[in-house]
Amino acid sequence: MILSGTTTFCDMYLFEDQVARAARKAGVRCLVGEVLYDFPSPNYGPVEKGLEYTESLIQKWQTDPLVSIAVEPHSLFTCSPKLLTASNELALKYKVPLIIHVAETLTELSEIKEKYGKTPVKHLDSLGLLGPHLIADHCVHIEDADIKTMAVHGVNVVHNPESNMKLASGIAPIPQMLSQGLTVGLGTDGCASNNNLDLFSEMDTAAKLHKVNTLDPTVMDARSVLKMATIHGARVLGLQDVTGSLEVGKKADVIVIDTHKPHLTPMYNATSHLVYAARGNDVSHSIINGQLVMENRNLLTLDITEIMARAREMSMRVRSWL
Repeated sequence: MILSGTTTFCDMYLFEDQVARAARKAGVRCLVGEVLYDFPSPNYGPVEKGLEYTESLIQKWQTDPLVSIAVEPHSLFTCSPKLLTASNELALKYKVPLIIHVAETLTELSEIKEKYGKTPVKHLDSLGLLGPHLIADHCVHIEDADIKTMAVHGVNVVHNPESNMKLASGIAPIPQMLSQGLTVGLGTDGCASNNNLDLFSEMDTAAKLHKVNTLDPTVMDARSVLKMATIHGARVLGLQDVTGSLEVGKKADVIVIDTHKPHLTPMYNATSHLVYAARGNDVSHSIINGQLVMENRNLLTLDITEIMARAREMSMRVRSWL
């Protein structure tokens, strides 16, 4: 992520204390949380220990300048109303974000409607989970009425176009969300369902996907998409006072892009170039929280050779288990 210009990331999965420690060592800003399910975890064990573990993470990292913790129940089809409600109460108690996958697939939509007689958004609303603290990932299969409800409650959305395309989940109605005033940030959904973490590639895909879907070349203009990857992404994570734009009083999260390259020459519109032409490997320097973490594409906080060697070693172990 450092190599492709990402200064802040959000993560939901297992062993998130280790993720936080790695991010802290790398000097990357993050919002992370342990995934919660209605079944045992290989990390914290039985279901009832999930919220306890999450609360311990919040308390452990609450004063850290780079690491923030969220409460992260996985989804409506893997979490009972009881777990969802308890997760929401914990998030409100500590004033941290609540993050959940919402209406990602048609299968999920059908399952929630059959089980609860409501759309996923209406189910969340009935449980009292909607609010500006809620970060809803994906939101592919939501109705116009759902969008209006989310807008009324100030819900934040993360759009993951490449993942939604790769997994054939569908196309989220992002233009409609933006027209209703929802704040939408841009995400990758992680390597497992995307294959890369390059937000430059994600911007290009997001802009083009919605143009072809609506047959309107003016939809999702470059400036709007760039905001989704920067200041709107920060707002979604509740970090808009810290990062997301270059302003007096904010932390120094800055990347430098080398535009002296054939595919970026000539440049008539910098915003358009950033969205449609630039790629992650065009980033030459990265400063996070005022610390130089990459200079001339050399990582200063991590040993990339050692990391790649360990990753290859682990991949061989994985292959031996298959």
